[in-house]
Amino acid sequence: MHFIRLIRPVNLVIIAITMYGIAWYFEGVYAMPQSMGINSISFFLLVLSTVMIAAGGNIINDYFNTKADLINKPNRVIIGKHIKRRMAIVLHWGINFLEFSIAVYLSWRLQTFWYSFIHLLTINLLWYYSLKLKRVFFIGNVLIAGLTALVPLLVGFYYYHTNELSATTIPEISFYPFAESTIYHYTLLLTFSISGFAFALNLAREIVKDMEDVEGDKKLHAKTLPIVLGINRTKIIAALVLFLTILISGAIWNLYSTITFKSMIPVIISAFLVFLCFIVLFFSKQKSHFRIINQLIKLAMIFGLLLPIYWRLIMING
Repeated sequence: MHFIRLIRPVNLVIIAITMYGIAWYFEGVYAMPQSMGINSISFFLLVLSTVMIAAGGNIINDYFNTKADLINKPNRVIIGKHIKRRMAIVLHWGINFLEFSIAVYLSWRLQTFWYSFIHLLTINLLWYYSLKLKRVFFIGNVLIAGLTALVPLLVGFYYYHTNELSATTIPEISFYPFAESTIYHYTLLLTFSISGFAFALNLAREIVKDMEDVEGDKKLHAKTLPIVLGINRTKIIAALVLFLTILISGAIWNLYSTITFKSMIPVIISAFLVFLCFIVLFFSKQKSHFRIINQLIKLAMIFGLLLPIYWRLIMING
């Protein structure tokens, strides 16, 4: 039970649903061969290895962050209380060994070095982030936001690459938001759009979390935005990043004429939640206020990342 809490199962489920949701949408667009589609062992292994990276990252983050967590979140501390520190390291490297082995297999199976490279890079970046970058001014925030945004891109690249391998053609369908794009550009464009949205929201969330965790971070001599610039200036930066998500949504809507109001309902809901974040952020003074913003941003991100599932449902129901 303590191990399950340590790896943040809810976040891992969100990652898996996001990846399968994007894949399910692409399955409605492409006539994928069964050996490479959403039900294939290759795609399952891609999702599994991505989830394992996140699980390993959660473990090593808690390992290096125990001292701050004893101040910021004393009731949530697991390493040192319920799981020995040495066991945590063993679990971390055991998970990383298994997921990197999967990545090597995927690279061999799909004839690309990409999966081995990106998995190995991510493992090391998460280690270095937890060890040092988490406490470096702003860089750690950007890194975690970027790694989170990588999740949709992994699916986009998978379908882009497997389409090339199988010479897949695009069928005639009734609903398809980016109809102006070619088959290959479309795959990457859609996932880059979702990734940009995820990056901006996660960057804002990381900044808000730093405001929530100021007291513990001071004990670690961290140089986070609120510690260096102060809470009020950090609020302005968080608001600007949140506004960026609205700009991204508006740009996508205006760029492609085939996008309709109906097709963007999840994004509209997400934008409304971001607007609520602005309001709470303006009046926030206590740690509990920042926690509310954190949860609102997470909910907004979920609506945005589940957009492809909504699009596929429209395709099915007309």
